[in-house]
Amino acid sequence: MSFKTWLREFARRLKSPPAIIGGGIVIFYIIIALLAPVLAPPQYADPFMIPKDGFYANPLPPSGTPLTIQISPRVNFTQKYAHPFGTTKGQYDIYYGCIWGTINAFRMGFSVVFGALAIGFLIGHVAGLLGGIIDQLIMRFTDIFLLLPSFIFAMALVVVLYPVLLPIGIPRLDIILLALILFGGVSYARIVRGEILRIKHEDYTKASEDIGYHPATDLIYPFLIMPLLDIGLIVSITASLSFLGLGPPEGYADWGQLIAFSRNYIIASPTDPFRYWYTFVIPGLFIFTFVLGWVLLSDAFRDILDPIRRK
Repeated sequence: MSFKTWLREFARRLKSPPAIIGGGIVIFYIIIALLAPVLAPPQYADPFMIPKDGFYANPLPPSGTPLTIQISPRVNFTQKYAHPFGTTKGQYDIYYGCIWGTINAFRMGFSVVFGALAIGFLIGHVAGLLGGIIDQLIMRFTDIFLLLPSFIFAMALVVVLYPVLLPIGIPRLDIILLALILFGGVSYARIVRGEILRIKHEDYTKASEDIGYHPATDLIYPFLIMPLLDIGLIVSITASLSFLGLGPPEGYADWGQLIAFSRNYIIASPTDPFRYWYTFVIPGLFIFTFVLGWVLLSDAFRDILDPIRRK
């Protein structure tokens, strides 16, 4: 396929519903991340720390203006600020956590993807091009990493490395990044190694080069589609780790931690079970739509770049 034909096919496929919806969602979150200082001005030196508004025990509902709540006939509780999404446990502002949590989601996703791509590209090329005993040693090493699912591996590595690295000043968030980069790197290494071996031994390799198409361009598929899909997966894993208490420190703008704050309020009472719905529904929607956007976008690019699906 010539470049002009490919470009025409690319433009046509971008008009498909998955590409439009997925791209729109991703652009929406990019805008939120860029405008975060305007949408939710920081109140602390670290902008990722969610501001607290008082010490009232229960979450407060979404409100466009500060609320005054009567605790007893003689005691009233008054919010200092308005909270469009309400507050959660500890009176942390859900709106602020969701807005700045978007930046955290992009930072986690892209940091892990680029780090894993660098490791996978290097290891996969060495194994695929050299072959022999070196290839076997590298692949057996990657098999050790892949024995466990990504979430279990990341959780185990965070638990093991946390007491070792924290005293020397490495925060838990960076430990999570390291765990996910290591796992993602060996996963990409196997993909790249397999593609190199396939391309190297295909009969059409020389013929395709003679007509102007280099088979190595097939590596675009694993190196573009898989990272797009993995960004959403990484956000899901980090949110799950935060929910289990293995994420960033308390009060950090992280969607998973916001849902963790709501675990005691998912069922409020037998008479009014969904009184605190906003504490878990709103952060959950941020996670769901963010992951959905990347999944749809990766699916659209797969239709464009995968030669088999394109045929």
